Amino acid sequence: MNDVNSVTLIGRLTKDADIRYLSSGTMVVNFNLAVNESVKNGKSWSERASFFDVTFYGRQGEGLQRYLTKGKQIAITGTLQQQRWQKDGVTKSKIVIIAKTIQLLGNARDGNMGSLVNAPPAEEDDLNDIP
Repeated sequence: MNDVNSVTLIGRLTKDADIRYLSSGTMVVNFNLAVNESVKNGKSWSERASFFDVTFYGRQGEGLQRYLTKGKQIAITGTLQQQRWQKDGVTKSKIVIIAKTIQLLGNARDGNMGSLVNAPPAEEDDLNDIP
């Protein structure tokens, strides 16, 4: 049986997306996504937010940057990746979502009509060039 690593989320950006370039020249767009869920506490309901780090590879991110702003609602699909690095002799790690598609949600008044952007596959060398 094959393993499965697949994530689909709809949420809002907590701040404007950040674009940078790896030493290989690959463009990387990083952003944080807040996803709310309703939770029942006794007889009442409340909202609970979870926050996720998201990375998107590829030049398509350059055109998306102006839309990936704080508060913007988007849908993403992707995979989970554990990133590890050394800091002061201590191994650190975190789980990041590597986005494969980003869909801008909203309507024409918001400046988009639900555009879908696909990321090209990331090169293994690019994945090693992070955090």
